[in-house]
Amino acid sequence: MCGIIGYIGKKDAQAILFNGLRRLEYRGYDSSGMCVLLGDKKVLSLRKLPGKIKDLEHLLRKKPLVGTRGIAHCRWATHGAPNQVNAHPHLDCKGEIALVHNGIIENYADIKAELIKEGHQFSSQTDTEVIVHLIEKFSRVSSLEGALRKALSKMQGSYAIAVMSKREPDKIIGARSGSPLVVGVGQHENFLASDIPAILDVTKDVVFLEDNEIVVLTEEEIRITNLAGQPIQRQSTRITWNTSQAEKQGWPHFMLKEINEQPMVLEGIFSQRIREETGDIVFEELQIPATTLAAIDNIIIIACGTAFHAGLCGKYILEELCKIPVSVDLSSEFRYRDPLVNKNTLVIVISQSGETADTLAAVREAKKKGARVLAICNVLGASLTRDSDGVIYTHAGPEIGVASTKAYTAQLAVLYLLALYLADIYKIIGPEKKAKLINTLKTLPREQEKILKDYRSIKLVARRHSHFGSFLFLGRNINYPLALEGALKLKEISYIPAEGYAAGEMKHGPIALIDEYRAVVCIVLSASRVYEKMISNIEEIRSRRGKIIAIASVGDEKIKELTREVIYIPKIDEFFSPLIVALPLQLLAYHIALKRGCDVDQPRNLAKSVTVE
Repeated sequence: MCGIIGYIGKKDAQAILFNGLRRLEYRGYDSSGMCVLLGDKKVLSLRKLPGKIKDLEHLLRKKPLVGTRGIAHCRWATHGAPNQVNAHPHLDCKGEIALVHNGIIENYADIKAELIKEGHQFSSQTDTEVIVHLIEKFSRVSSLEGALRKALSKMQGSYAIAVMSKREPDKIIGARSGSPLVVGVGQHENFLASDIPAILDVTKDVVFLEDNEIVVLTEEEIRITNLAGQPIQRQSTRITWNTSQAEKQGWPHFMLKEINEQPMVLEGIFSQRIREETGDIVFEELQIPATTLAAIDNIIIIACGTAFHAGLCGKYILEELCKIPVSVDLSSEFRYRDPLVNKNTLVIVISQSGETADTLAAVREAKKKGARVLAICNVLGASLTRDSDGVIYTHAGPEIGVASTKAYTAQLAVLYLLALYLADIYKIIGPEKKAKLINTLKTLPREQEKILKDYRSIKLVARRHSHFGSFLFLGRNINYPLALEGALKLKEISYIPAEGYAAGEMKHGPIALIDEYRAVVCIVLSASRVYEKMISNIEEIRSRRGKIIAIASVGDEKIKELTREVIYIPKIDEFFSPLIVALPLQLLAYHIALKRGCDVDQPRNLAKSVTVE
């Protein structure tokens, strides 16, 4: 959600800033802009407009910006429509200070009213513009850094900021609170960005800023302080993945590339986390002692969106293997319901980006109540990993498609391993059962590959059903969360209304919707303990002329009698089926969206990382 890139050095700022914006497109945006300090003229020159970054590229070709320092932004509209005036960067009244901002300033209306009384003139409807005018106000008697500190003291809300002034041309200043910001370390140049991919092709060394910190960048120096001005020393972190992992590499879409990367991601997780010689599960970065985990008597899983669906599967997995009560909460609801949490509660927080605002707020609430917090996250150094007591990285690599695919199955894989790890601590399962479970897990990447090789049947089913106006997804037991996830994927990228339900709930309302105009996707696996009950549900749908798409096990002949639209998957133990069922659901959504001409990588109104409430 929104993206920031800043550069100061000796190279062409426009090229570096624009490439950074392109790598931030996946976050979701509706306008973009750039400001560069022009050469020796010491003039801040601005280019911004609504629409895609390619539109900004055309503008820059006609009117290039020549300079060696600047800031750029892609905006996801919150305050004010997505138009040229509201796009970032924003300037002060005199055109001497330029600023970009991610986040929300909650008291902006009061600040704006006060500044207007003082004679400041506003051109946009954004909350962001009040920041640059506040800095202008305080810069009359202070340096740019001092003015920013005073401005921040007046603001309530979340922010990641990059600001520059023509009066102090040799620096760019950043600040963060509640919204991510990283510093890229170079030779005679430095970078500022809201996310690592923006700067990964120019540096692999980054410094993660913490909340309530300010950083001053020059060509030769990076200086970090807290809001009180006290210096902070922090080492840079070396990023191990490269830009090629964040490129399409010949695939038509990032989403399809990332769907096809899932077997490789699972293999990587299992090989890294499972010790071949002993069968032990290893989480080197976990940091929470086994003795502490042994004292846990209940688990709460907190997440949003797709990660929430992974958490729902995690409930089934953890309760089955660890025999411990597990509840699952939406992050946005957890902090407002006064949850019953104590020192014997383990809160597992799941987030791909580690920057989700609701999830970070939930973590703070859980820790305030004394719980131990374990993060499952994909992004090294994300805010969530620093706020938690322990972390398990999914190591899925950069996920660019807004609709999560490989990050989801990576989260599931980690939950299976975590359950085995905790079951060892609780002495719940013996070595023979553990070895059998681990051996089954290790077969799953190959089973995923079988689905990916036979995608054509899914593509044909998708094309035959892309015209339907709505979908219902049904599953039972551990595949109920998969029904929710399948529905979410479809509506995210194809804009078709879709609902996921536990199949047993169909008769309690959703059956009223079933007719020949609705497609119903049924997850019906022959190895399931509720197979016959799913068959009964399908019979009920069939009798009401619903269009049934079955996701069924290879070799299931009975299902052919009920529907001709069958997507077959390898026969697998129901307990591990979520790691297999996820793939046909993803491919079904992808091909339906493609047939409908939708932008599968950047669906409308959505952002990859939701950094505001």
